[in-house]
Amino acid sequence: MPEPARLVDHRPTVEADRLVGAMVPPPRFDAVRFATYLPDPAQPSQAAAVAALQAFASRLAAPEPGGRRWFRRAPAPPEGRPGIYLDGGFGVGKTHLLASLWHAAPAPKAFGTFVELTHLVGALGFQGAVAALAGHRLLCVDEFELDDPGDTVLMSTLLGRLTEAGVRLAATSNTLPDALGEGRFAADDFLREIQSLSAQFDVVRIDGEDYRHRGLPPAPAPFDDAAVEAFARSTRGATLDDFGALLGHLATVHPSRYGALLDGVDAVALRGVRPVPDQAVALRLVVLADRLYDRDIPVVASGCPFDQVFGPELLAGGYRKKYRRAVSRLVALAREGEGYDPPELSR
Repeated sequence: MPEPARLVDHRPTVEADRLVGAMVPPPRFDAVRFATYLPDPAQPSQAAAVAALQAFASRLAAPEPGGRRWFRRAPAPPEGRPGIYLDGGFGVGKTHLLASLWHAAPAPKAFGTFVELTHLVGALGFQGAVAALAGHRLLCVDEFELDDPGDTVLMSTLLGRLTEAGVRLAATSNTLPDALGEGRFAADDFLREIQSLSAQFDVVRIDGEDYRHRGLPPAPAPFDDAAVEAFARSTRGATLDDFGALLGHLATVHPSRYGALLDGVDAVALRGVRPVPDQAVALRLVVLADRLYDRDIPVVASGCPFDQVFGPELLAGGYRKKYRRAVSRLVALAREGEGYDPPELSR
């Protein structure tokens, strides 16, 4: 039986001119629509969010008076600001609703994570990114979080230019727009940019429990190394990596390419999962967890459970919401991995 492939052997490249065309919802959200979102009756804000997004989609579909505006200020529609911002905890369906809005909106439109959008600017240049997106009716930005002052200024300027061109915005985050950057850098020094970002959006709050863990136990117990290796060798499209080596490899790949790193991968097997050593490594793991979850790739692992992969110090810091989202998603994928158990797997 051939040895399984390793993620550490893959160094993906993404052509800059394909980046905009690839800005669509990830495979996990191909089929989602407003009708497939099931609001929790105990959380009225969820049904209210669906109604708000459907109204926003209707305004997007309406003809624009006077035709398209190119690179001059377009006033916000009378119903609200040029953007809508979904704020809520993990697993309340924000990405489901954002993708549903994208599916309901007229073309041209783009959907990407915050890190993918910043990479687009890096690949095309600021003016090139503005030119590539200015003709769109809608830009959806998932997981909107500011990690450094440079991103704050960049996104404030970019989104301002796009709304001037008439592009409507939709974003999700676990942080209110006027609190972006809080606990990560001297946000007070960039208050003008943060306020400028906040002014672009009407905020829609979505309350509720993480649907991935409603009534479910904590992270599943890890397998042993032999079981993980047996899984990788017996599962078509599975990769097998040592966790520490994979973390080292992630440092050599731009986070915007982590999705391409998983091209052709149907399952991921990891030996020796352990708490990550520092914040830089932890943030790269967060991006990988997001891309694994987007693609619905099950994970089978040995070592420590995924709810222990970020230590107490990290979970108490400024990036705690990112780490908790990553834990939520990794635990969900580990549960999916349990369903892939061949008979020889054991714990």
